[in-house]
Amino acid sequence: MYVVTLNSDPLAPALDAGMVEAMRTDWQGGELRWLAENEAAEFPVPAMPADFRAVWEEIQARRIDLNIQPAAGRRKKMLLADMDSTMIRQECIDELADEAGVGERVKEITARAMNGELGFEGALTERVGLLKGQPVGIIDKVLDDRIELMPGGPELLATMKAQGAFCALVSGGFTAFTGRVAERLGFDENRANTLLEADGLLTGDVARPILGREAKVQALEEITARLGIGEGDVIAVGDGANDLGMLKRAGTGVALHAKPVVAAECEVRVNFGDLTALLYLQGYARDAFVYPDL
Repeated sequence: MYVVTLNSDPLAPALDAGMVEAMRTDWQGGELRWLAENEAAEFPVPAMPADFRAVWEEIQARRIDLNIQPAAGRRKKMLLADMDSTMIRQECIDELADEAGVGERVKEITARAMNGELGFEGALTERVGLLKGQPVGIIDKVLDDRIELMPGGPELLATMKAQGAFCALVSGGFTAFTGRVAERLGFDENRANTLLEADGLLTGDVARPILGREAKVQALEEITARLGIGEGDVIAVGDGANDLGMLKRAGTGVALHAKPVVAAECEVRVNFGDLTALLYLQGYARDAFVYPDL
């Protein structure tokens, strides 16, 4: 059995009951369950519909996400999340660069790296090099003034943790940012690169080894082994090329508002919903969400 999940932007709910019912009938689906009125719904189907991708393409124009997963084991025991443009709206290195006055050059390199056009390690060291000589205090200024949480993130963490899930934040960004974001949202663990400093200034380099695509896969392997769970018990989420390894290995790998090269390689895509879409994919209804007091 499979489960069809439809969701839309919580700020602009777009699900029409007639459209959902017609889809359920066409695909010989079982009982329809509304997860949130006009925003998210699900129903079981006996097999993967042959015209799934054609229907998916059609309803993209309505700003609706459509995903189909095996019914068994879709409620996960672990969340593995990217940070930049996933748990936060921004790319932290881009914001540092803006503050330092080298934003346009760094943003160009970031975009090419996230699209898979540049090697991650080389792109990272080139961008960090442009920050050489900046005061360390620039980090706190960016955190305080520029960084915003991605909508739905607090509910995602709080709801999964209330059900006993382990939550890990893994980033090709920097520990100065993952530490603050992890603490605020309640992640159990965070891994990222460390910006080096001397005499109160950034040196323009990062500690080795550099954490990139393989480090995220390594985190998946190490944490699941430590917890005694399988990789199939993990839901992973990310948007960039260096997330593809963990997205493909996890039981459910979600491409969230992803770069084209990433979306093209992921079966589960969220283009319009926020991070609460990961709860809908696991079968949580909105009335079961936990809303933390941040």
